[in-house]
Amino acid sequence: MSTAASTAPETPVFSVNGLWKVFGPKAGRVPGSPELAGLPAAELRERTGCTAAVRDVSFDVRKGEVFVVMGLSGSGKSTLVRCLTRLIEPTSGTVAIDGEDVLSMDKARLRALRRHRAAMVFQHFGLLPHRSVLDNVAYGLEIQGVPRAERRARAAEMVAKVGLDGMEARTPGQLSGGQQQRVGLARALAVDPEVLLFDEPFSALDPLIRRDMQEEVVRLHREEGRTMVFITHDLTEALRLGDRIALMRDGRVVQLGTPEEIVGDPADDYVRDFVRDVPREQVMTVRSAMRPPCDAVADSAPAVAPGATVSEAIEAVARSGGPVRVVDGGRWVGVVDHKDLLSVVAGVRPPAGEAAAAGRTAAAGKAAA
Repeated sequence: MSTAASTAPETPVFSVNGLWKVFGPKAGRVPGSPELAGLPAAELRERTGCTAAVRDVSFDVRKGEVFVVMGLSGSGKSTLVRCLTRLIEPTSGTVAIDGEDVLSMDKARLRALRRHRAAMVFQHFGLLPHRSVLDNVAYGLEIQGVPRAERRARAAEMVAKVGLDGMEARTPGQLSGGQQQRVGLARALAVDPEVLLFDEPFSALDPLIRRDMQEEVVRLHREEGRTMVFITHDLTEALRLGDRIALMRDGRVVQLGTPEEIVGDPADDYVRDFVRDVPREQVMTVRSAMRPPCDAVADSAPAVAPGATVSEAIEAVARSGGPVRVVDGGRWVGVVDHKDLLSVVAGVRPPAGEAAAAGRTAAAGKAAA
């Protein structure tokens, strides 16, 4: 393999560029008009009768990540996820999956995309009421033409994976809301899609059941590493599940970043208000607090990982009674003490990443010495 090929960036699972979805008469004129495209929502409706649900959105979804799109009701997040597989037709822009143009797909390619490559899990489970759990899970495979014995064996495997062993013969009416959502998740997993698309799947569930389902998603992602796009209006859910978060408002993405970047360095007052009550110590990591290694801290001092939360590091510092080392892959890359950590909690440290960069530079110098 050539050097150029080996260092080339991996093709994103989804690549979205300049995406618009406008509802209303002559919707296509809005994206192409700088005057109309820049109008606030109310003025756009008054002047054109159109609603821009998604406005000039661009992002990539990397293989194996949980990409969360979040925002309040009416922000455009559900419309956006439906545009990815053309359940809603975009007005303009581009959408690609593994480099293939979704907007140019014919009906057969679109069916293949939705049946094999991108499976959706909705808020409303959409289970077939007179079919058993096993047959509901096997339904997507049945549509694909998989033989009965093979699809039932695959369905049984997925039923076990989502923790519904022994419930294969029950009907949806005999299940709780959380169990029904697990059936929906198993049905999506059964077709072995490249990416799972979740559209606010847990918002109708009770808080405790919702938390259980979040843990289920975390577990499945940890075990399988499957790419996921997750839509939610709940900030706590977004911070818990997302590797990266796109925060939407009025059809636009106002900030795209890791949970730590969004909480630690809000892009504007809207995002700042959104994250104001987030416990920073549960989201910010040691990377945002650490200083370069120093001789005043012994090589034998306790260690934490740079990805540990500030809360975990505070406990480590309290146990040690002094500074602790930050160790990454066996290399000493920084040091933190209680003042560093409490400064992050108070929100007075530099944006996430600056301290980490300084730590890596200093660590390299220390290693070289």
